[in-house]
Amino acid sequence: MKRSEIKKRPLSDTTLFSLEPDDKVYREHDGGGLYFRVKPNGAKSWELRYKKPNGTWSWMGLGSYPEIGGKLARSKARDAIKLISDGIDPVAKKAAEANAAALAEASTFRSVAEQWYAKKENDGKAENTLTKIRQYLDKDILPALGNKPIASITRNDCMNLQTSLEKRGAHNVAKKTRGWLNQIFTFAIAQSLIELNPASALLIVAAKAPEPKPQPHLLEPELPEFLRALRRSTSRTTVRTAAWMVLLTGNRQHPTRHAEWSELNLEKGIWTISAEKMKSKRAHTSPLPKQLVEMLLELKPISGRSKWVFPGDGANNPVISDVALNNVFKRMGYKGRMVAHGSRHTASTLLREHGWNKDFVEAQLAHKELGISGVYNMATYLDQRIGMMQWYADCLDALETGKPKPNPADYAA
Repeated sequence: MKRSEIKKRPLSDTTLFSLEPDDKVYREHDGGGLYFRVKPNGAKSWELRYKKPNGTWSWMGLGSYPEIGGKLARSKARDAIKLISDGIDPVAKKAAEANAAALAEASTFRSVAEQWYAKKENDGKAENTLTKIRQYLDKDILPALGNKPIASITRNDCMNLQTSLEKRGAHNVAKKTRGWLNQIFTFAIAQSLIELNPASALLIVAAKAPEPKPQPHLLEPELPEFLRALRRSTSRTTVRTAAWMVLLTGNRQHPTRHAEWSELNLEKGIWTISAEKMKSKRAHTSPLPKQLVEMLLELKPISGRSKWVFPGDGANNPVISDVALNNVFKRMGYKGRMVAHGSRHTASTLLREHGWNKDFVEAQLAHKELGISGVYNMATYLDQRIGMMQWYADCLDALETGKPKPNPADYAA
């Protein structure tokens, strides 16, 4: 329909739908200051012509057509006209409300927590640490506090969150959450959003956590059958080799799963792990016993085209999952008896029982010393650890086959 063919006002639904565009934008009066605007590209919308409190004329957009039909547009126009009659500029009011909402959103706990988390990412926190923070932000912390203005959160709010975690037995999560809450509120204080930290005294009212249980692990008498079962494992080569790697090096799951071929010097039997992959945030050099080097050479034709030694199944899973190694042990019948992290307990116990120097063992496990020693003792004992870990691999072979265990003195650097 051409605009010249309009017969009546207000504009009917048929007219609104069929009005054709012109070479230039035009407006058709609907009534009472309400206009229907049509652009050359066919886009249609509603506008209200009104006089501002200062006496100047202005336009107020009421929405696009057909999302806003004639009936709703006229209702919105009446509401705006009532505000105008009360001396209120509806456009200025809408802008002020939007600004207030934006300010309110920016000062919610959720907004501040997300800014804090983004800073953690930018500061280069370890991936597994970030994953853990993200998990409990989304699962517990944000559902409890996220939509509250951060300035309105009380000590009781924080205590209730802590109590809810303790009631489900998640004492370690409660402990970490206390630390994260303190950091988030301190971050808010630095931004002048609040003056006091409502999470500062949570430890005083925290429930006593039960004594921690060591990760399931095996001691020397249990190892022969376990090693024979691992040798017979039908798990795919990639995850089975990864299981041997945590066992023969005592390294954690995360750097093992994320091992890269470029980190491995198979000729020298050395694995160099970057600081960002390590829990201690220190680069770590780990010996690769000859047995493990042979396994990795057998694996290379399978995964050598990938950046990763133990690739996953696609872009969303670039490396094997964090449950893959434990599933190897479960399928062997060792559920609840041995886990990937337990291999660290097994290695530490066996090495110490056979007289290896505590400092060598702790260095292999990448444990940071407490106190001032942890600051100044940067020794890695690599030469000694090369001998120690080769003894360890040979000792496991001996346990598996029933042969006499090798003498540690023959491996000393």
